[in-house]
Amino acid sequence: MKTVEFTAMKDGTAEEYLFLKPLEDEHVRGTAERVLRELRLQEEETLPGYKISRLAHGLQSATRAYREDADIDWVVGALLHDIGDGLAPQNHDKFAAEILRPYMRDEVVWTVEHHASFQMYYYAHHYGWNQHEREKYRASPYYQSCVDFCERWDQSSFDPTYSTENLDFFVSMVREVFARKAHDPAVQQTGVVRGLPPLATAAE
Repeated sequence: MKTVEFTAMKDGTAEEYLFLKPLEDEHVRGTAERVLRELRLQEEETLPGYKISRLAHGLQSATRAYREDADIDWVVGALLHDIGDGLAPQNHDKFAAEILRPYMRDEVVWTVEHHASFQMYYYAHHYGWNQHEREKYRASPYYQSCVDFCERWDQSSFDPTYSTENLDFFVSMVREVFARKAHDPAVQQTGVVRGLPPLATAAE
C-alpha cells in the first residue's frame, strides 16, 4: 500500500490506519527539524526596525539563559519563545507555547505563553496601553518566573554588540527536548516552580 483508499476519514479501514500509524510516528520524530527550519527563517523573515533579526533575538535570549546556568528547558524555551512571530503575530506567545507544551516543563511553557503580556511592562505606556497587564496573572505560581524571564533574557536581548552563540550551538538541545515522550507528566511537572537560576551562579 502506497496510499490509503479513503477520501473521508470515517471510511478508513483498520488496515489503512495501521498503515498510516508508522508514517505519522516518523512525522512526529521530525518535529525538531521542522522547528529548526522555521527558526532559521527568522533570519530573513523578520520584523523591521530592530537592530537585530528575530533569529538573533532568540539566540541572544538563549545564550543569556545558558550562560546563567539555566536548565535545558529554560534555554530552549528562550530560544523558541518568539518562533510564532512569523505565522501568528497576533498571538505569537501562545503559538510558541503550544509547540513546546508536550515536551517541556509547565513552568517554562506558561512563561512562554504569557511573556508578551509581561513584556508590555517595558513599552505599553508609550502607546497608551496598560503597562501593568501582567498583574492579572499575579496569582499564578509562575508569575515571578515570567517576570524574571522577561527582565533577564527577553527585554535585554536586542543588543547587536552582545557575543551570542550561533544556532548550531543549540541544535542538540532542541533535538533532545523534542525527542522526549510527549505529554509525559514526569517532564511536564505541572505546578512545580523552580524559577530562574540565581544571578549569583551566572557564568562569568
